[in-house]
Amino acid sequence: MAYPKKLLADDESVVYEMRPHWRSLVGPALVLLALVAAWSYLFARSGSWLDPGGPRTGLRWVLSLGALFVLVTFVVRPFIAWASTDYVLTNRRIIVRSGFIARRGRDMPLSRVNDVSFSHTVLERFLNCGTLVVESAGTQGQLVIASVPDVETIQREIFRLHDEDDTRRRSDADGHDRPSPPADGY
Repeated sequence: MAYPKKLLADDESVVYEMRPHWRSLVGPALVLLALVAAWSYLFARSGSWLDPGGPRTGLRWVLSLGALFVLVTFVVRPFIAWASTDYVLTNRRIIVRSGFIARRGRDMPLSRVNDVSFSHTVLERFLNCGTLVVESAGTQGQLVIASVPDVETIQREIFRLHDEDDTRRRSDADGHDRPSPPADGY
């Protein structure tokens, strides 16, 4: 799942890289279990296994196509969405990428971060995840990232990285990063 190095600036490094919390897959897993049970029961009850050309073969096709539709819509699609979503925190910016074929992305430079807050329900607190809200000084305002694993640690890390980035930018502006002349005058 490593974020491609070619998409990072020269002096940028990945601090955290994660996917949405695994709880995002609980609903699709429950749908899969219910679907297999319901399809198996209805398929078995729809006629004899020994009469493939019988009048109930059409019913079996309808059941199978319906099950396939539910499988793709409520199991495969959410899993692909989960697997193709990346949350990346670098020493310079917050990166959110999602989508399998059509991709969407949003980057927020740490220099624009004004406030970082999080929220989680009782269940999310138990599962150690939540929603992260990053306020920006930019025109788009907020970056809301749902289902972030270990959300409190990520919030603190963003503040720490923001402070480091601010210190780095100030030292660059003051010229402190310029090489000093040799001590012997040459």
